[in-house]
Amino acid sequence: MVKTIVFLGPPGAGKGTQSQLLQERLGFIQISTGDLLREAVKNQTPLGIKAKSYMDEGKLVPDELIIDLIKEKLSQIGNNIILDGFPRTVPQAKALDNLLANLGRKIDGVILFDITEDEVVKRLSGRRVCPSCGTVYHIIYNPPREDEICDKCGTKLIQREDDREEVIRKRFEVYRDQTAPLIDYYKDYIVKIDATADKEEVYNKITSVL
Repeated sequence: MVKTIVFLGPPGAGKGTQSQLLQERLGFIQISTGDLLREAVKNQTPLGIKAKSYMDEGKLVPDELIIDLIKEKLSQIGNNIILDGFPRTVPQAKALDNLLANLGRKIDGVILFDITEDEVVKRLSGRRVCPSCGTVYHIIYNPPREDEICDKCGTKLIQREDDREEVIRKRFEVYRDQTAPLIDYYKDYIVKIDATADKEEVYNKITSVL
């Protein structure tokens, strides 16, 4: 039977890394609402056109539209899936439960990536990106050979706006405020993992509880 897993955790907790490993090794499909929105807008689907009208005005895309996008995606795939970045609120979680029930699916597990705010800041604020070729570095974990210079093309690296400490701390605060009620909502089948562990340790922990 196909499984539906929710990943909860702040930016920088390693959800993307683990999603990639589960895709490569076990054939999971990652569903990220950000990717769904960008894809729908790019392809100018009816839902994408609706979403773009909100985004162009700087408004949040309504929950109903996000749910419709997820429904559209789920109707196209029968694989095990990881939901990353959704739900963010209890109303979204309830709407997701209803959607899955209508499709004959359910949430099989919720993985909470446990990590401190300071560790997230350390991870994200150290990222540097090459504006020319897109290569990503980290000043502590994966530094370029020459300080702040891309190994591949020699371009000076930049720090993205989202990776500045004050922005990271604000994003973490928003995550904490939104996610606390979700942790309670999913309390019967949430599994907390230490997101500061080595990526293979984290992967083994996730697969052991699937």
